[in-house]
Amino acid sequence: MAQTAQTTRTAQSTSAVPQPATEQVIISTSGAERRAFDTPYAVGVVDPEALRGAGPMVNLSEALARVPGLVVSLRNNYAQDLQISSRGFGARASFGVRGIRLYADGIPAAGPDGQGQVSSFDLATAARIEVLRGPFSALYGSSSGGVISLVSSTPASSSVTLGADAGSAGLRQLRLGVESPLAGGFNIRATASSFETDGTRPQSAAKRRLGTVRLGWDSDADRVVLLLNAVDLPAQDPLGLTRAQFDASPDQTTSQALQFNTRKEQTQSQAGLQWQHRFSAAGPLQRSALAVYSGQRSVTQWQAIPVATQSNARHPGGVIDFDRNFGGVDARLFWAWDGLRVVTGAAADSQREERRGFENFTGTGTAQVLGVTGKLRRDENTRASSRDLFAQAELDLPANLTASGGVRRSRLSISVADRYLSNGDDSGQLAFTSTTPALALRWQPSTALALYASAGRGFETPTLTELAYRPDGAAGFNTNLQAQRSRQWELGAKWRDADAGLALEAALFRADTTGEISVQTNSGGRSTFANVGATMRQGAELSATWRITPAWRTRLAATVLNASYRDSFLTCDSTPCAAATVPVAAGNRIAGTVPRQLFAEVAWAPGPLELGLEVRGQGRQPVNDLNSDFAAGNGLLALRALWRLDLGPGRLELLGRVDNLANRRVAGSVIVAEANQRFFEPAAGRNALLSVRWVQGF
Repeated sequence: MAQTAQTTRTAQSTSAVPQPATEQVIISTSGAERRAFDTPYAVGVVDPEALRGAGPMVNLSEALARVPGLVVSLRNNYAQDLQISSRGFGARASFGVRGIRLYADGIPAAGPDGQGQVSSFDLATAARIEVLRGPFSALYGSSSGGVISLVSSTPASSSVTLGADAGSAGLRQLRLGVESPLAGGFNIRATASSFETDGTRPQSAAKRRLGTVRLGWDSDADRVVLLLNAVDLPAQDPLGLTRAQFDASPDQTTSQALQFNTRKEQTQSQAGLQWQHRFSAAGPLQRSALAVYSGQRSVTQWQAIPVATQSNARHPGGVIDFDRNFGGVDARLFWAWDGLRVVTGAAADSQREERRGFENFTGTGTAQVLGVTGKLRRDENTRASSRDLFAQAELDLPANLTASGGVRRSRLSISVADRYLSNGDDSGQLAFTSTTPALALRWQPSTALALYASAGRGFETPTLTELAYRPDGAAGFNTNLQAQRSRQWELGAKWRDADAGLALEAALFRADTTGEISVQTNSGGRSTFANVGATMRQGAELSATWRITPAWRTRLAATVLNASYRDSFLTCDSTPCAAATVPVAAGNRIAGTVPRQLFAEVAWAPGPLELGLEVRGQGRQPVNDLNSDFAAGNGLLALRALWRLDLGPGRLELLGRVDNLANRRVAGSVIVAEANQRFFEPAAGRNALLSVRWVQGF
């Protein structure tokens, strides 16, 4: 579990070479504060200024394009989460986020099976967003692609913040925040926001009510933080479009979405507690860290599954309904000897879920009503738990070398108790175990340059959804499905020139995976999955920032990725499909991956006014493993203006943005391997945003 720093500030380097005075602080895989420059792996940091200027601070897709190697696509469909992938891992997720570990102030936003959501992230309170990529992500457990962590700041002054946003497609948002240091070492922050949109297409309206409370206490030896979070997100689901529909009009919604009133209602509440203790006695034990959390999530989703399809006795119904309780604990001890730093720890996470399925209709003939909750078709109790032990170390060596390494032993247990037996008993259980080591060597020949090499093993377990059904159509758990495992390598360089205001980072990476998971069959309303062989993901990343003058600055993030299958296998190309019969050739690209990606911006800020021009581009994105169709590559322009003005005791901030300036009609994301070939989710056309924020001290 990631441990969180409270502010972005100067940090002491761990090497023997003198360092520049200031640098972005991130949290390393060891859980200790350090500069981004000092890490022996690729890491991106998005600061609050970038978050503020990128949009209404609702979606991570607004700002994370600044991080190379990462694809965060807005579906313009709040009934489904963002499409997020890192170096090609996670790209095949048709909903939710998988293959990437998610944290908000050290509290996981992903379940033990690796699938998570970011809808509860409160970006307005973030001090920064940290993104870790590469081999060291294996030290976080069942994730191959990396880590995304939101870190909030400790309140340093007393203030009230009022905010309002208005934009295209009926976007409107109100925010209220209060924060203050308190007597006795206490501090508090409470925020609430209400977001609504009419949507970019029919049947895509959404609302989000989000509230967070952070209560902290600091003493000479201890820091305690209590975190409370609640979100309510009802949203309509416009579904994807077929190629013919998208080409005819990307603003339309498929008729099935309107016919069945497709939508999702989801709520989540969560509490987390962090306690860090510093030991004053002389000795190697420096400090301890403990984090515990608990929460509840409820989801009901009405899908567009035809009534005739549900006549199959094995069908689970067209309404998904579940209630999930989850929780966990992470405990760490930090040790230090001369030139050696060690972290040891243990973590446990669990979830228990009551999952039900219902028909999405009632009645027959002329009395039939669609898009409502009908008869029960599925009733299961699902449990998942993970138990992890880990150790990480960092050793200073002669000649300005630093060696880093770690190992994590993980065990994931999953079980299902089926209580709806008229369509067969789908009960079952599985356990996955893995040992994932990571090693790195960093060399810093000067204060401005650092070179590193890292390697590690990773694993990614199947999700509960992927394990639910057997490919042979028989009742029972998919016990043949195994975790996919990877070997990853990375070479990188980081260079800083404080006098020139220039920073460069470059990385070459490769990941070889065995047991890649893909769709095997799709029949009777049930999708099944199988391990289909080996894949390769390799490429290069480049990021650069340059403050040309005190008023002018520029930023670049570029990625080249080759993500392809090394083995051929059989798959389905339509539904129903009771057996995989269509060959996927070795060399085909992995569905959902993006081969080229670019973000560039130039900003001019001579005073309280900042003007910026942004360019975002990406290459063709395959919609399925057959590579039978692609979302076309595109390049989009955006303009922003941000004005900050001190007015007496308060501060006024005005933000104006115009995105997709040329009004290009492109696919913003794809629904990977969608059984009905509704692959394409259109990006919004030209759209505008006006945001006002007032900060009043007291």
